[in-house]
Amino acid sequence: QVQLVESGGGLVQAGGSLRLSCAVSGSIFSINGMGWYRQAPGKQRELVAFSPSGGAINYANSVKGRFTISGDNAKNTVYLQMNSLKPEDTAVYYCNALIMFTASGVSYSRWGQGTQDTVAS
Repeated sequence: QVQLVESGGGLVQAGGSLRLSCAVSGSIFSINGMGWYRQAPGKQRELVAFSPSGGAINYANSVKGRFTISGDNAKNTVYLQMNSLKPEDTAVYYCNALIMFTASGVSYSRWGQGTQDTVAS
């Protein structure tokens, strides 16, 4: 059974930094992309950053220049470095991965459990 295990969230003061990690565990064939979404109270889930395999990274305009997504392919892990955090960055952050379980070419979207990040003003 495949799991996406997130870590690194928490409480930080405005202007501070947090680093999120997400590791894919279980039997897979390959990963076609990994990224992060977030959902603030009363709002829809939105893209934060996504890194497709072999493609250009996509960042939400609201985080460009402050957040950086990176990965370790050998560990099936993606990171999100968040700097200059603002209170409006407060949300539950979800890891997402596009996973291939066989060589069929079909990818399946899988989600982590979410991690609460709170930025105090």
